[in-house]
Amino acid sequence: MSIQWKGVMPAVTTKFTDNDDLDLKNFELNINAQLDAGVHGIVLGGTLGEASTLSDSEKRILTRTTVGIVKGKVPVLINIAEQTTKGAIEAAQKAEEDGAKGLMMLPPMRYKAGDRETVEYFKSTANSTSLPIMIYNNPVDYKIEVTMDMFDDLLKCSNIEAVKESTRDISNVTRIKNRFGDRLKIMTGVDTLALESLLMGADGWIAGLVCAFPAETVAIYELQKAGRIKEALEIYRWFLPLLELDINPKLVQNIKLAEVATGIGTENVRAPRLPLHGEERTHVLKVIEDGLKNRPTLPDYKSLQ
Repeated sequence: MSIQWKGVMPAVTTKFTDNDDLDLKNFELNINAQLDAGVHGIVLGGTLGEASTLSDSEKRILTRTTVGIVKGKVPVLINIAEQTTKGAIEAAQKAEEDGAKGLMMLPPMRYKAGDRETVEYFKSTANSTSLPIMIYNNPVDYKIEVTMDMFDDLLKCSNIEAVKESTRDISNVTRIKNRFGDRLKIMTGVDTLALESLLMGADGWIAGLVCAFPAETVAIYELQKAGRIKEALEIYRWFLPLLELDINPKLVQNIKLAEVATGIGTENVRAPRLPLHGEERTHVLKVIEDGLKNRPTLPDYKSLQ
C-alpha cells in the first residue's frame, strides 16, 4: 500500500499496564475506535506515543500488533527518533521488516544538528529504505527547523514525500505550496491550527485529541473537504478547549485522561512522566467534563462526497 498523504492520522498513545508493560488489550481497543471513526492512517511512537521511553523491542511489538489489527485498511507509520544516523537507518530497516508502510522522522535527538547535518541525517536514512517518509518539522519542541532551502535538498530523495507541519506558523502552509506545489504533501501537526491549516491547503491532519475523540476529529476533516465549512467550524469551536490540551508539556497525561473519559484508554504513563494531580488535574478534568457535556451531534460525515 502506497501512502495517500491525506485525511486524519492519529498520533496514537502507547498504552501501559499497572506494571509498566505494554497494554496491548487497551491499545487494540483504541485502534479499533480510530478505524471505526474512519481515520486514514495510524502513527506510532511519536511524541504522544512516549517515543523516548520505548525500547526497541516495544516499538517492534507495537508496529507488528498494529499491522495485525488494521489488516491493510489504513497504512501504519512508525516514528524514528534516534540519536545517530546509524540508529535511524537500523530503525527504518526494522520498520520495513515489521510491516510498516511509512516513516515519520524527527531530526537527530539530543545533539542539536546544524542544517547540513540534519539534511544528511534525513537523506542517509531515506536512501536506506524504500518506505515513504514524512519529515516531522517541530522547531518549537525539538529546536531544529527544517527550512524551505533544506527541503529543496531533501526532496532529491524521491521517498521523502510529506511534512508534518508543526512550526505553529500558519503561513508556512502557503510557503510550502508556493515553493513545492504537490511535491511535498502537508500534514498539519498542531491541533489548535488544524482547521485553519486544512483550509489553507494542508492535505491532512496528524492529530492528538483524536485519540479520545476520533469521530469528531474525522468529521471536521470530512466536512471541510466537502465544503461544509460552517458545520466543520461549529464542531471545531466546540473542540478547541480540548485541542488546547495538546499544546502543553503534559499533552500525554492530558490526552490519556481524556481517553479514560471517553472509555478508550487508561491513564497509565511511563516514568519519569506521572499522572496529573492537584490543581492541574482538576483543570484538565473540568475541560474534559465541559466538552463531554456539550458534545455535538455529528452529521453522517462518512457519506459525504
